[in-house]
Amino acid sequence: MRKLFALTLAMSPLLACAKLPVVASFSIVADVAREVGGERVEVVSLVAPDQDAHVFQPSPADVRKLAAAKVFVVNGLGFEGWMARLSKSAAFKGLTVTAAAKVKPLAMAEPEEHDDHHGHDHDHGKQDPHAWHNPQNVVLYAEAMAAGFAKADPEGAAYYRQRAQAYKAQLMELDGWAAKSFAAIPVARRKVLTSHDAFAYLAARYQLRFMAPQGVTTDAEASAKGVAALIRQVRKEKVGAVFFENMADRRLLDQLSREAGVKVGGKLYSDALSVSPEAATYLQLFKTNVGALVAAMK
Repeated sequence: MRKLFALTLAMSPLLACAKLPVVASFSIVADVAREVGGERVEVVSLVAPDQDAHVFQPSPADVRKLAAAKVFVVNGLGFEGWMARLSKSAAFKGLTVTAAAKVKPLAMAEPEEHDDHHGHDHDHGKQDPHAWHNPQNVVLYAEAMAAGFAKADPEGAAYYRQRAQAYKAQLMELDGWAAKSFAAIPVARRKVLTSHDAFAYLAARYQLRFMAPQGVTTDAEASAKGVAALIRQVRKEKVGAVFFENMADRRLLDQLSREAGVKVGGKLYSDALSVSPEAATYLQLFKTNVGALVAAMK
């Protein structure tokens, strides 16, 4: 018995090392991957919390991380403009899981007054990639990851499926709570001004209207003409909810709120988790965003 116990202890580090090595493109998909993968996976996120995936430039260290992985989890829908280049540099031969593969994408809203987009690396094309702002889409993320992990680690298939189902239940509960919360606000008051146009899926799911001085990428610069038009619109429509984002420069929004006479209501979490406890996981991020929006719209 003692020998068996000693052998078990000796093997435990080996078992720990046997976790499925997963690289995730950014913090939100990394969190979902950890929820689905549990103890059987080791997840590394390339873009850290509070960092902007739109302007991310892979380093040699990132190339090494991906080269050592068995699974690469990405959002898809054009969100990671650097993904193909990184995979090629790492000579990655593992499995790439596209979390949003089964999401029905929203078309990108065409910016009318501000079209100063720079950097082809971050051009999303005509699909809006920010699908995670609808929890029903994150259910699809979890299912895609469970299937991908099972393919890379067949022995864990039932485990991944079970964890995805448990996570799905949490997501649907959150969705129901959000729908009920927004239903208490008249539709005419569900207007928000924020840093960049990242919340179309949230808007579509809960009948909200978001306005932004920037386009859909944070490396776009809002034109003076666009800012002036937005100020007029905010005044005309009496927008009450004004927010900045956790990985964005808030100076432009401060200018907008000052000139339009609207107070900045706080922070929204859009494209990244945060080291702050209020958005350290996707579930926390979503709950924090909805709570802040509802409070500002009342």
